[in-house]
Amino acid sequence: MSLFSDLDFVKENYPLAGYTWYGVGGNAEYFAPVQNIDQLRRAVARASEHNLDIKILGQGSNVLVRDEGVKGLVVKLEGDFSKFEFRGGSIIAGSGVNLGNLVLESVREGLGGLESLTGIPGSLGGAVKMNAGGSFGEIGTSVESVELMDMQGSTFSKHKPELVFSYRQNNIYESIITSVELSLTPADSEMLLKRVQEIWIYKKNHQPVNRRTAGCVFRNVSGRSAGEIIESCGLKGAENGKAKLSEKHCNIIIAEEGCTSSDIIGLIEKIRDKVRELADIDLQLEIDMW
Repeated sequence: MSLFSDLDFVKENYPLAGYTWYGVGGNAEYFAPVQNIDQLRRAVARASEHNLDIKILGQGSNVLVRDEGVKGLVVKLEGDFSKFEFRGGSIIAGSGVNLGNLVLESVREGLGGLESLTGIPGSLGGAVKMNAGGSFGEIGTSVESVELMDMQGSTFSKHKPELVFSYRQNNIYESIITSVELSLTPADSEMLLKRVQEIWIYKKNHQPVNRRTAGCVFRNVSGRSAGEIIESCGLKGAENGKAKLSEKHCNIIIAEEGCTSSDIIGLIEKIRDKVRELADIDLQLEIDMW
């Protein structure tokens, strides 16, 4: 009998490739598309009781699932977690909300602070978890508070004085983000929209848009662009199977038709080895590899 037989929303041996931007990888041993806080609590508590690994899947824009799949429980936050509302100069949003939609809606409301995240795919929860951002700004500067759940199903909050954001990380650690309060600044909608358009045009010119990618693969190194380091090692356009390093941005790997997770992992290792050999730098992953 399945560990989750009494939780009819939990599925077994469920394919994950269609939930990720790379579109590759195997199945989840258990997959829970939860619709509300109660389903989330029951699923994670059960998984913890049986010592299963728990992973949270947002929009799949920063995840590489291995071909052999994922052991344990993969949770997808849907339903109530995809809702948001404006309260004065703040947004209260579930962690499953699409980040791009949130950026556009805040601009329409005449609230500034998120436009710097234009073109960054993913869910709000995933963005906060890794302090998503780039040269135009990071989401951590707008986070006022987060609602969290630990792996036993207990809920609690953290507010701005307790939250510490830095490059691609924060001090939320192992907890699941269920909702976020963002504090924004009133601004002219037309000016904000113009800024969104400027950032989008810049990214379209410098990154491979509308391709199967997971964004930047490696973290920058002490303020140095990982893409520039990789390019300096002569790796622009490098390939492994059906995985190819972008000609536009040397920190982005494109999954071509027929690509496998193993192709991407092989290219990642090829890049790491070459950079280690020529630049004496050990590149660290920015994407999550499951």
